[in-house]
Amino acid sequence: MLAPVSDRIRCDGFECIRCADVKDLRPDPYATFVETALKKRSERRPKKPRVSVGSIEELLLSAGRAFPLVTIHREQVDLEVCWIGRVQGIDRGRLSLLEIGPDAKWEDSPEEYRVAEITRVNFGGD
Repeated sequence: MLAPVSDRIRCDGFECIRCADVKDLRPDPYATFVETALKKRSERRPKKPRVSVGSIEELLLSAGRAFPLVTIHREQVDLEVCWIGRVQGIDRGRLSLLEIGPDAKWEDSPEEYRVAEITRVNFGGD
């Protein structure tokens, strides 16, 4: 679980990615600048939420209980799209997500997504 900082140098919720997708890690060359800017704004790293990362199913269900909205990414299906909504449940390897559209209106019924296709999950941010 990561606590990313946005381009505007603000804490931006949490992000979970699959460990198998991590190929290389390098320190941010501007980390000191970002840390200083956050400190000057009195912005602190958010507290770790009560979210389980034991499995993707546990992550989705616990993030859905802890946060009003969850964002999923299926980067091997479509790199440019994310899906935002409320987790309704998981059954037989499929996530049921009641989505909210760009017009801030809820869809009438949930969509289902294969859990195995979910590569990244965000919650608690902008």
